[in-house]
Amino acid sequence: MDTKVKSLSQVAVRFSGDSGDGMQLAGNIFSTISATVGNDICTFPDYPADIRAPQGSLTGVSGFQVHIGADRVLTPGDKCDVLVAMNPAALKTQYKYCTPQTVIIIDSDSFGENDLKKAMFTTMNPFEEMNINNEVISAPISSMCKESLKDSGLDFKAAMRCKNMFALGLVCWLFDRKISLAEDMLKEKFAKKPEIAAANIKVLNDGYNYGHNTHSSVTTTYRVESTGKKEKGLYMDINGNKATSYGLIAAAEKAGLKLYLGSYPITPATDVLHELAKHKSLGVVTVQAEDEIAGCASAVGAAFAGALAVTSTSGPGVCLKSEAMNLAVITELPLVILDVQRGGPSTGLPTKTEQGDLLQALYGRSGESPMPVVAAKSPTHCFDAAFDACKIAVEHMTPVVLLTDAFIANGSAAWKLPDLDKYPAIVPPYVKPEMAGKWTPFQRNPKNGVRYWALPGTEGFMHRIGGLEKSNETGAISTEPENHNLMTKLRAEKVAKIVDYIPLQEVEEDKDADLLVVGFGGTYGHLSDAVSIMRSNGKKVAHAHFEFINPLPKNTEEILRKYKKVVVAEQNLGQFASYLRSKFDGLKLYQFNEVKGQPFNTSSLVDAFTKIMED
Repeated sequence: MDTKVKSLSQVAVRFSGDSGDGMQLAGNIFSTISATVGNDICTFPDYPADIRAPQGSLTGVSGFQVHIGADRVLTPGDKCDVLVAMNPAALKTQYKYCTPQTVIIIDSDSFGENDLKKAMFTTMNPFEEMNINNEVISAPISSMCKESLKDSGLDFKAAMRCKNMFALGLVCWLFDRKISLAEDMLKEKFAKKPEIAAANIKVLNDGYNYGHNTHSSVTTTYRVESTGKKEKGLYMDINGNKATSYGLIAAAEKAGLKLYLGSYPITPATDVLHELAKHKSLGVVTVQAEDEIAGCASAVGAAFAGALAVTSTSGPGVCLKSEAMNLAVITELPLVILDVQRGGPSTGLPTKTEQGDLLQALYGRSGESPMPVVAAKSPTHCFDAAFDACKIAVEHMTPVVLLTDAFIANGSAAWKLPDLDKYPAIVPPYVKPEMAGKWTPFQRNPKNGVRYWALPGTEGFMHRIGGLEKSNETGAISTEPENHNLMTKLRAEKVAKIVDYIPLQEVEEDKDADLLVVGFGGTYGHLSDAVSIMRSNGKKVAHAHFEFINPLPKNTEEILRKYKKVVVAEQNLGQFASYLRSKFDGLKLYQFNEVKGQPFNTSSLVDAFTKIMED
């Protein structure tokens, strides 16, 4: 049978299997290969919530979807063009992401009677039972992996850990990918275990050759070319947590400060702690504290000592840190609180994505405690958002909440390494020598209301700060009503004045639009794609996506009142919409809200926005 090669502008591949089947590694390698050859990429790792669900169970399926394109790719795709299902549970739970044209690759060795029972199938033919008529590549992956490594010296369990590479090799053949790039990645990953690297490379090649020699019963293979439109430079495949880490390091370098992270492990933020711990050579100090409040309180201490202080967590951790966060508010010290949002409330959906922490970030503390809030919109934008949050924290002597979410934190994209010379300086508002003898702890710059920063040990600037209210004039503890009223207003005014130091809000596709789509954070790609699709269908739609939440950019009200209809789309029950209404009287907003623990579906957005336009 002759196999045709078909060129595509974009394609989505979904790897799925047990959480121990290595689907995340296979997906990451495939996405990196694609980025290396010039494709744009967007990935979505979909982890099970169970730490270790029973093997072959429906709740234990781990998925990884990668969307590769010749040009601009902003989402992992609503559906996949190829589904790798390593067992019946993966087929059953992941088939909903398929189209009738999706090619399905299965490990036929894992579709035995017991495997089917674990996945709650009632017959021996899962495809007939699910009414699946797709093209299927049925390969005996497990047995071929065992045969491939029979002379390797690895035991059966170790050999079976390599079967994800057989599936990857098969997918690389299907999409005409050079496996030499994958071989290099495996050699690097298993540099300290060369026998494991060799085993994985052998199985990878066997999977590729299996597809090439048998044509795997498919009529078509695919090639996704690069358009060459990408800006020239050095690129890497980066996820949001790593980009956030790099942004924090870059900001510390620009500010001339040591970077300190006080953190407690929590999904999905832990990788930031892991990444920063690798960079002691850059002066980064990391502390894994005994609990959330200790992590935050240690960061407040580091800020007092003169470091760029960060604490990282997810929504439940922000609840626990709130008292220590307020200590940074009243002492007016620079602190970045990274909240990688996940499904809540309580333990909720720890491996799934959500935007449910916005109101907590804005208001979730005792007393009047205004705090700037910045939201990253994509995996690569996490770098810039982290940099911006640090710049605001240091230059305005305030704690800042940086919001990301599980989708962009774990998802990845092709990122052009930035030229730091093009990034603005970060200038701490240090006390000046001529202030010695006349300075008090809450003496402020009259232009922006920022108090001057005296590092401990600076001669002539001995002082105390703490959690009790202080006199505006002397810095001593004060319970005077008028002083507390004044200090409360000064802290609020300082945050409000940050609006003079952030850019105006931009609007995409602004011209002649009848509907404005508004969002914030990690929904950017899906909303932008939905707007592009609607405009290509003749609809007049614009898109405003907010990075700076508090304070809002100066032109926010002007933008929101300009359009006939405005819809706010967010992965909560309307928190950003509620916040905007509270800021601008009489503002009429439509809402699109989903809280599913999954990214938006672009086609659903298009349907919902079209309906709003037609009402």
